[in-house]
Amino acid sequence: MVAVGRNGPLAALDIGTTKVCCFVARQDAGALRVTGIGHQVSHGLRAGAITDMEAAEESIRAAVDAAERMAGETIREVVVSLSGGQPVSHTVGVEVAIAGHEVGDSDLRRVMDQARARQEPGDREVIHALPVGYTIDGSRGIRDPRGMYGERLGVNMHVVTAQTGALRNLAICIERCHLQVADIAVAPYVSGLACLVEDEMDLGVTVIEMGGGTTSLAIFYDGAVVHTDVIPIGGTHVTSDIARGLATTTAHAERLKTLYGSAIPSPSDEKELVDVPLIGEQDDDVANHVPRSMLVGIVKPRIEETLELVRDRLITSGLEKAAGRRVVLTGGASQLAGVRELAARMLDKQVRLGKPIRIKGLADATGGPAFAACAGLLSYATMEQRDATPRRLRDESAATGTFGRLGRWLKQNF
Repeated sequence: MVAVGRNGPLAALDIGTTKVCCFVARQDAGALRVTGIGHQVSHGLRAGAITDMEAAEESIRAAVDAAERMAGETIREVVVSLSGGQPVSHTVGVEVAIAGHEVGDSDLRRVMDQARARQEPGDREVIHALPVGYTIDGSRGIRDPRGMYGERLGVNMHVVTAQTGALRNLAICIERCHLQVADIAVAPYVSGLACLVEDEMDLGVTVIEMGGGTTSLAIFYDGAVVHTDVIPIGGTHVTSDIARGLATTTAHAERLKTLYGSAIPSPSDEKELVDVPLIGEQDDDVANHVPRSMLVGIVKPRIEETLELVRDRLITSGLEKAAGRRVVLTGGASQLAGVRELAARMLDKQVRLGKPIRIKGLADATGGPAFAACAGLLSYATMEQRDATPRRLRDESAATGTFGRLGRWLKQNF
């Protein structure tokens, strides 16, 4: 993880299907203050995964350059969000013998090694390995066991993995922009870090990140994230439905969705007409007026389908009760009119829109739900470790070969 006390700037890079956003920040009296912001239309991505390396590289370069110019800084490494690569979440239970001695970093490292050893072989890589609760000799509810004594140390580890190919493509694309990847985090997790208050994290809450190409969710309980999932449907699917249904261009469909779209019908929709330019029509005088009810009739079924899939994933996870009755919506697609009301009705929960609350210096235009993931990356990079697995331990546990053990011995003894 990026060091908290370093003198250089912190940089967060949110690479989404519809936009690329970069925040540059510095420490200001113990808090983070954003000094540079850059965001560009995203090209070369589909469902959060890179499909055109050159187009994605140009979008990243443009966003980073704009943030650097505004901040007057040159950044060398970034913390990156991940929405593609088909992230999969599961919990791994591990227990090791500690023979009555004091729990230290070496014991936590052994736990990490065993958790990694239980991963299924294949083309997947661990993104997060986060403890959701420790036990010592059967005693539960321990958040940090270091310094405690016992015979057996147990931990339930929330492990998030993603496809190795998608991660490599993302890293290579960023390296081609002359940047280093300091860390990677899944989008709904960091969105929760940006928007949730402590009580919500403790009592149980579901964060639904409604992006352009994907809709992802994260369940927080007892102060930690306990489940994440991704659905390959987002705001661009609504735009595509409008473009096909009304025979207009994608650009005009996006404009219609933003200005007139809604997930909740109203009595005046039949009377209100909207102007829909047809594909290929060069003459602006050719009028094509359709009732707003037709537009709402296209938007609502797609939003309902997305929320139904979210509800099914929550039930399948078995953590619906732990998730409580609170839902926080983030992401650009959550700003569509009527989405919050429809989500409250379909999920039978209390729903609010999430905005970044822990970052200073954000203007109104960049302080909404669409920028929650980027702001959350800064919080993720500088947050105090609530769990007992610093990035240092994760990196050391990954170095399991002969040279890794030799390097670890040299670090400990010299």
